[in-house]
Amino acid sequence: MRVSTKGRYAVRVIIDMAENGESEFHPLHILAERQGLSEKYLEAILGTLVKNNILEGARGKGGGYKLAKPAAELTIWEILSVIETSMSPVECVDNDKNGCDRADICPTLTMWKDFAKIIHDYFSGITIKQLARDSSKIILPFCKEKMKK
Repeated sequence: MRVSTKGRYAVRVIIDMAENGESEFHPLHILAERQGLSEKYLEAILGTLVKNNILEGARGKGGGYKLAKPAAELTIWEILSVIETSMSPVECVDNDKNGCDRADICPTLTMWKDFAKIIHDYFSGITIKQLARDSSKIILPFCKEKMKK
C-alpha cells in the first residue's frame, strides 16, 4: 500500500479547511494558493471528495468547499479510501477482488488480511481534528515573554 500524491494532498487540504474555519466555505483559488497546488488538479481531488460526501461544494459568491461533517468525526480512512484506488497491502485482500485461485491453500492470506485490518484501524483512528493545529492554543514566541510578567 502506497498513498499517492492525490491522497496526501486531499488530507492536507482538508486539514487546512479545518484549521481555517471548518464550517465555512473555502474558495478553490484560496485553497490552491495556501497549499501551493494548481487549481485544476485540486478541483479534481475536491470533486471526488464532494461526490463521496466528504466535502460540500457551492458555486457562486461565497461558495467553495467545506467539510460535510465536523473535523472531529472525519477520519483519515474516510478520505484515503475514496481517493486511493486501493488501500490494501496486496491485491488478493482488496475488497473489490474475490481473492485468488489459491486462497483456500494460501499460507499468507491470513497475514495479509490482518495487515489490511491494521491499516484500516490505524487510519480510522485518526481524525482531522487531531491533526489540525488549534490556532487558539498556539503561543507565539513573543507572547511567552508577556505571559511571564
